[in-house]
Amino acid sequence: MIYEFIAPCHFGMESVLKREIIDLGYEISKVDNGKVYFKGDEAAIARANTFLRTAERVLIKCAEFRATTFTELFDAVELIDWSQFVPKDGKFWVAKAASVNSALFSPSDIQSIIKKAMVKSLSKVYKIERFPETGASYAFRVFLMKDIVTIGLDTTGESLHKRGYRKLVSKAPVAENLAAAMIMLTPWKSDRILIDPFCGSGTIPIEAAMMAANIAPGMNRNFLSMDWDNIIRRKSWYNVSDEANDLVNLNVETDIQGYDIDGDIIKSAKQNAALANVDKLIHFQKRPVSELSHPKKYGFIITNPPYGERIGEKELLPKLYTEFAESFKRLDDFSAYIITGYPDVEKYMGRKADKNRKIYNGMMKTYYYMFMGKKPPKRDKERQ
Repeated sequence: MIYEFIAPCHFGMESVLKREIIDLGYEISKVDNGKVYFKGDEAAIARANTFLRTAERVLIKCAEFRATTFTELFDAVELIDWSQFVPKDGKFWVAKAASVNSALFSPSDIQSIIKKAMVKSLSKVYKIERFPETGASYAFRVFLMKDIVTIGLDTTGESLHKRGYRKLVSKAPVAENLAAAMIMLTPWKSDRILIDPFCGSGTIPIEAAMMAANIAPGMNRNFLSMDWDNIIRRKSWYNVSDEANDLVNLNVETDIQGYDIDGDIIKSAKQNAALANVDKLIHFQKRPVSELSHPKKYGFIITNPPYGERIGEKELLPKLYTEFAESFKRLDDFSAYIITGYPDVEKYMGRKADKNRKIYNGMMKTYYYMFMGKKPPKRDKERQ
């Protein structure tokens, strides 16, 4: 059976996720704000959850219709054959509802109405009034945009940014899938230098090392749909597990470095890297940004420096960004990619960014500033 899937992502990262999905071999059906739609078979459930680095989750699109009253909502949901998704003993609920510019705007009411309509619809199919809900779990998510209701079945469970390695975190960490997207927006490859001078608990270096070693982000975690014998066969998961394991190459040579001024958080970063099985591919060190250096050319700085919104240290930011800018100028032909909500980055860097992109880090509006360095000579590229 061919399904249409919905993959939500960070606002501003749709193009990165679209490229990932195409690289997996699936057809894109639509790109929307914070969502990419694509088509695939049951194996796509396992492959998308296992391999996508920048998605939040993977939903099966179940229905789409217009509703401006709760009666219209109930009637439309009741007409859908939910037995194609939920078995007789399935435990099912509406995990989340979100509404934008729609007549129906109360998430809790939307969730309640949809669950009641599902129960009524399934009661007619299974000829029972009360459902045992002792089987596998089926969580639905609902989006309303300008009165268009989209219902998706969540195949993921806990968000895809939960790779399983980040047990210890710094004060204002960047999510794993956002870190991956930041890296994928640069020309960095595994044979090039990458430094994060504000690495915190190590997310950006760890995501880069996982890419370098071809470690699939979802290969060491479970997904809600692993128990869905009615939709995806267990063999599909085994096949994808074999595919992911065959791609891993821990012998790759890398120059990935993470620095932070906090020695305790560097210890946490090292532990997180070990949990991700990439500790041998990253050099972590306690080092202030004023001592940022590298003897070679053409490297990349990819970083999420403090910007005062969460840290509560706004008065320290001018000194911090001044030191960062001075250190960057001493590096030879490096590029810097900085995600921050601090508005004076370009002032301290001493020039306009070559590009910037608006990205929402959670609910916080940030910009991804790109200061491009020189490209390496062609023959150096070929040697690399």
